[in-house]
Amino acid sequence: MVNRKVEVFSAGCSMCDDAVKLVQSVACPSCEVSVLDMKDIRVAERAKLLGVSRVPAVVVDGILAECCSGGIINEAALRASGIGQART
Repeated sequence: MVNRKVEVFSAGCSMCDDAVKLVQSVACPSCEVSVLDMKDIRVAERAKLLGVSRVPAVVVDGILAECCSGGIINEAALRASGIGQART
């Protein structure tokens, strides 16, 4: 089984902290969750390449989650992006 790679792009704000907690609560044992600080220029450059235009933002297996391109980050949106489910 291959781990699902989940990246949370954060600026350290309270909304970002809430998103990190939500992602961590939804993530399954095979989800590899990383919290990335947008204050780091390398992280900001990667975020730009992935289409991140606001934070918090969640990227699952290299794809910006639907909820992060204008929607609301909630449990249903995260699950729809594959978080909480093992990759097959």
